[in-house]
Amino acid sequence: MAEPQTPNISAPLTPPSLQPDTGLRRVVHRALDRSAAAGILSRPLFGKLPLRRWIPQDVHSLLDYKGGTASVLAGLLSDDPVAKAAGVALGSSVIGVSLLTDYRMSLTKLIPIEAHEIADYVYGASAILAPFVLGYARRSPWAAAIHVVVGLSTILASLVTDYRCQTGMHLGGELATDPGAIGA
Repeated sequence: MAEPQTPNISAPLTPPSLQPDTGLRRVVHRALDRSAAAGILSRPLFGKLPLRRWIPQDVHSLLDYKGGTASVLAGLLSDDPVAKAAGVALGSSVIGVSLLTDYRMSLTKLIPIEAHEIADYVYGASAILAPFVLGYARRSPWAAAIHVVVGLSTILASLVTDYRCQTGMHLGGELATDPGAIGA
């Protein structure tokens, strides 16, 4: 019969060897972060939005930059001057708002996260409607399709994004550094 082993209490406790969190691994880890380090939760718009908080804020930020770039490129690659103007206006507005929003992946923190969320819904609706209201849906179907798809994806992603700010700036202008039970 085997004799039970007694633990060696005098041996130092060392954590298991962890790989350093660098490069792409660090970027992915940070983008999927939902801890308090990811920022202060936004206040729900109208007490209801977002419907769920499934998409991390940094992933949504990357989607904003991607969608804005796609809108600009779709417009610029179009032969229709109205589609060009619409694509540049739509895309540059989304990129501009993203660069100025109070979240980690911006240049400066001037726009409250709740205002950014409202801008996401307005941008999404504008991108969906622009090809039909401005009349380039038939003349430039590829640009129109890209604008509609980007608009739809923006609205859908906004409904399930875990919006978070970095400085605590909220739509009413007040700073909230302790989110308390918001979103709990």
